[in-house]
Amino acid sequence: MSRPRRAGWQPGAPTLEPIADGVTLMRGGVPRRTMNVYFIEDRGGVTVWDAGIAPMAPWIERVGEAMGGIRRLVLSHSHKDHRGAAAGVSAPVVCHPDETADAEGDGGSHYADFTKFHSPAVRFTYPRLFKRWDLGPVKVADTVAEGDEVAGFEVLHFPGHAPGLIGLWRATDRLALVSDVVYTLEVDSIFVPFGGPRVPHAAFTPDRPQAARSVRKLAELDPRQVWAGHADPVLTDVRAQLERAAEAVESETAPESQL
Repeated sequence: MSRPRRAGWQPGAPTLEPIADGVTLMRGGVPRRTMNVYFIEDRGGVTVWDAGIAPMAPWIERVGEAMGGIRRLVLSHSHKDHRGAAAGVSAPVVCHPDETADAEGDGGSHYADFTKFHSPAVRFTYPRLFKRWDLGPVKVADTVAEGDEVAGFEVLHFPGHAPGLIGLWRATDRLALVSDVVYTLEVDSIFVPFGGPRVPHAAFTPDRPQAARSVRKLAELDPRQVWAGHADPVLTDVRAQLERAAEAVESETAPESQL
């Protein structure tokens, strides 16, 4: 894997790095570039997987143009840190049918619950970040569902964190681009420490038991690499780490009689 390079010269510019055959990762956001956008080679151009946050829009446009043009922008789900730049990118937007209303609406804000954060600083900060991250609603041009094909990947449905959360799976090299099926950072901390995979935080996940089942579904694929929507990938002991992440939530939600 080659060393990441900046996508431009301004301070805070995103970085680019090839992560697999035909797949390039853009890391953006300040101060630690934890917002991930993926460019997948697609018939002379690229499909963009997720849109990161608003300040990344001109960089997504620039890189997409340099790579032959953006054929479509596929949202894994509609949350504001994934659709954030979409309204500023000149490409048709695609998502799962269960995400269309939120992509064209409030970005899932109606079920976000910031009171579930333990950190007062995080409870104060996130509503303000959401306003800065998001360019607003988008018009959905088309939808994809489980079993459809996107740029050589199979679409899989992983509900829980969002009703229409999807991931992309390529069986030939067991590569999974999964967005927020798992987090690899702790959002309930102003220090944002990185770490192993975990089921997304309850503040943004209306159905964590279902989200844990989606992590189980991902683990059953036995992926070689899992690239998340934020921060770092899961590259070692992948299946076991995913199973432990699911178990952690299952133990929280199991009826007392089963404990």
